[in-house]
Amino acid sequence: MAKDTPNDFDKKIYYETFDEAVERNRPRIPEVRKMLEEAGVKYVMSSWIDLHGIPKTKPVPMSDFDELCMGKGPQFAVHSISFVPELSPADSDQVMVPDLDAVYICPWDTSMAVIFADLYWENAPYNVCSRQALKRAIHEAQADGYVGYAGVEPEFIVMKYDDAGKPVKAFDDDPAHGLRPRRQAFGYDVEYTVDSMPFLKDLIDILEGMGWNLHDVVAEGAYSQFELDFHYTNMLEMSDRLAFLRIVLKEVAKEHGMFVTFMPKPTVGDWRSGAHINMSLQHKSRPGENVFKDDSDTGWSDESRWAVAGLMQHAEAITAITCPTVNSYNGLVPRVGGFEGGTVTWAPTNITYGFNNRSAQFRLPQSRYCLENRACDMTMNVYLAMAFHLTAALEGIRNKMDPGKPTDFDLYSMSPQQLKDAGIRRLPRTLFNAIEALREDDLAKHVLGPVMRNSYMEYKSDEWERYHQAVTDWEVKEYLRLY
Repeated sequence: MAKDTPNDFDKKIYYETFDEAVERNRPRIPEVRKMLEEAGVKYVMSSWIDLHGIPKTKPVPMSDFDELCMGKGPQFAVHSISFVPELSPADSDQVMVPDLDAVYICPWDTSMAVIFADLYWENAPYNVCSRQALKRAIHEAQADGYVGYAGVEPEFIVMKYDDAGKPVKAFDDDPAHGLRPRRQAFGYDVEYTVDSMPFLKDLIDILEGMGWNLHDVVAEGAYSQFELDFHYTNMLEMSDRLAFLRIVLKEVAKEHGMFVTFMPKPTVGDWRSGAHINMSLQHKSRPGENVFKDDSDTGWSDESRWAVAGLMQHAEAITAITCPTVNSYNGLVPRVGGFEGGTVTWAPTNITYGFNNRSAQFRLPQSRYCLENRACDMTMNVYLAMAFHLTAALEGIRNKMDPGKPTDFDLYSMSPQQLKDAGIRRLPRTLFNAIEALREDDLAKHVLGPVMRNSYMEYKSDEWERYHQAVTDWEVKEYLRLY
């Protein structure tokens, strides 16, 4: 937090002090403690979320549970480890207050529980706490009469180490240098699904046991790649679920001698691993009523069009959050030579929307009334992503923004000139382009707050510069003997 804070900006955008958060917890402590003790929990990991969306913690025994919930648990020098250099070694530590609506007993070891927490600094919300940024966006949406909901489609690749210590696909019985099927052998395949079931059964049982209403597991296009489809919920709970899911996936894989990677594009021939965000809105005063659905010919409301226009308006800056790594942009291309399953990637490359059009960034699906952003992956900080989606969509609704006509045709087959003539913008080609868009976007400054936005841009700019200075194998093969 900047040295002169809490400043006017913080007073305007934050709505709950440390003391208020503690008082919100106080009446619920006995109920939650009893639930955990009856489940056999002995150790609690109250976890805050760093700038990358990764949970951090210090385990405490159940004997300290009450103190933990009252904000008297472990403190953290967050600024010493989390890429947020705005505080010095002489400044106060951050204090976390667990959210008792975000309690997850660890299925692989029920003696442990994870409780997601919010960070505070000197009695005010810490302004480099991404979970607080989402709670602020939710609070603002409710003030406008809306509640945001979302589902996420997480994709990941399961790997293992071979005898030489090299990481290889965990479910791939084809010889590395032999004949391989040319066209997408793994996608939807029954044989490979059966081979994967020892791992998948454990995962399915866990998700079902947590009540997430798992719909299916998909063997995706790349070898050893999977997608999980489970039910939507409010944006904060969905963000907590995704943060916990990343932990669950890694722990289950370890029990099978494997590991999970969320890297979007591990090799040239792989399909990209995405994490599409499907967002919808409900009226606060009319729970259960989807704002994006009406009785028109298309079934889609004016609010849905205005909301997608808001998302399109800020698409480049949003992509800096939803596709936050150098590697993310290797997947946002229309075609790849030597691709498993053909050459078309099915990845978004242009900022437009269409009805069930998977070549557009924003899809209005035929099976549900939500706005699907296809330019997202599992390396994102999902809390910041949800906050930005919600705020941008509401800006579109508030200003009745026009998204233009839908693009219900194959965008991959259009030439650059045709796209230009149609007024269709290209998604950022690199992390550098996306970060520059984030730098110029005023709404991003509001969603993240100026301190967190600057910290995020500083880290990601450094990431780009370090990558840009690296000499890759491709460059050596391409240029070393050519010139």
